[in-house]
Amino acid sequence: MNTPICDYVKEYSERGTSRLHMPGHKGIIRLGPEPMDITEISGADELYFPEGIILESEQNAARLFHSGITAYSVEGSSHAIRSMIILARQKSETHRRPYILAARNAHKAFLYACALTDTDVHWLYPSDSAENSVSACQISADALSAALENAQAANDLPFAVFITSPDYLGHLADLRAFAAICRAYGVLLLVDNAHGAYLRFLTDPLHPMDLGADMCSDSAHKTLPVLTGGAYLHVREGLFTRPEVKAAMEVTGTTSPSYLIMASLDLCNKYLAEEFPEALKKTVFRVSTLKEELKRADVPFTDSEPLKLVINAAALGLTGSELGELLEKYQVEPEFCDAEYLVLMFTPDNTEEDYNRIEDALKAAKQRCNEPIAAPSLKLRPLEKVLTIREAVFAPHETMPVREAIGRVLGAPAVSCPPAVPIAVSGERIPKELIPVFETYGIHYISTVKGEIS
Repeated sequence: MNTPICDYVKEYSERGTSRLHMPGHKGIIRLGPEPMDITEISGADELYFPEGIILESEQNAARLFHSGITAYSVEGSSHAIRSMIILARQKSETHRRPYILAARNAHKAFLYACALTDTDVHWLYPSDSAENSVSACQISADALSAALENAQAANDLPFAVFITSPDYLGHLADLRAFAAICRAYGVLLLVDNAHGAYLRFLTDPLHPMDLGADMCSDSAHKTLPVLTGGAYLHVREGLFTRPEVKAAMEVTGTTSPSYLIMASLDLCNKYLAEEFPEALKKTVFRVSTLKEELKRADVPFTDSEPLKLVINAAALGLTGSELGELLEKYQVEPEFCDAEYLVLMFTPDNTEEDYNRIEDALKAAKQRCNEPIAAPSLKLRPLEKVLTIREAVFAPHETMPVREAIGRVLGAPAVSCPPAVPIAVSGERIPKELIPVFETYGIHYISTVKGEIS
């Protein structure tokens, strides 16, 4: 596997050319990577009109991920999600106001994409058995099928279905079944696979493109050795042309793409093609042995995708945040904590010392185990919709304490990041019952639409 972008920026950094172009540092080292930090100069290709090294690198990635088209994002999955919505809207042939059907635990980037494209959302809510977390929204194939059947009966099918898989608690949706259902109704299946780029390289692949998704976004930087901001947009064969995909990405994308991020995506192709599958296999086994050891020690954790360990802190008598503070004493920094859960993410670059520290810390937490605690209800649920998402996001806003916002209409989505899942959706009225949920996630001020709205 060649690395055309990486090779070019290295060669240019060593060439000694007088840089009478952006960026302003001119390749002079202050932080470290400046010599390789270039812009779209002659020979470096263009991200949205690739004909050279970027096109070659993206085609390498497409072969690795078994997609028709893979396009790079230097603005994370957020940019890929916006582009998916734009592309899916272009396929819509309805004469009614178009809408998308989405699982309610969507990232705030999805909400902003809908605001920018003036797209309405019909939400799918979690089952009664879902975990007590805004991150969880497990949807059954039967529930999706019923929603689409009802929409067809009303002659008002959505232009797409949007699913987050894996979610922050490591749940994997039944994407193979979802894809079959969406095909039966002629609806596109879009997947936010931000936490699952590595799933393509398991012994038995579980990547959305292997399971029938039409488009998906991967945050490469979350589970692969890629600089923060590096991501992919994958599109199935024959759905769109490359110029169409690039044109959609250009609508909301930066005109100054980072070549450091693109070079890291490019170099990652070589790693994925050569070393990664075997390294991943060993890591999956090591995480599974850690889980077995914790199971023997009676440390409670939930079922999750292979590279996550999700601890049920509440069952230990702790909040996830309290357990996180304990882990920090063992020099372990978790990915995410909330009222009940703590999430740890692994890759082949974690060391044996990392595993030992985690095991010691969690066994210590088990030894000081208290009575299980009960958190307030944190499940996502339907609220009164007053304005469209776009109307609410772009309306005049005012910031106020959460406790003073009862009855007001939410403006900007209120989220804790991570997991960046909006507790309420822009345009919804805030009920009294939601105040403890905001406070549990550390949100004490929110942005509401200015004035009272009946």
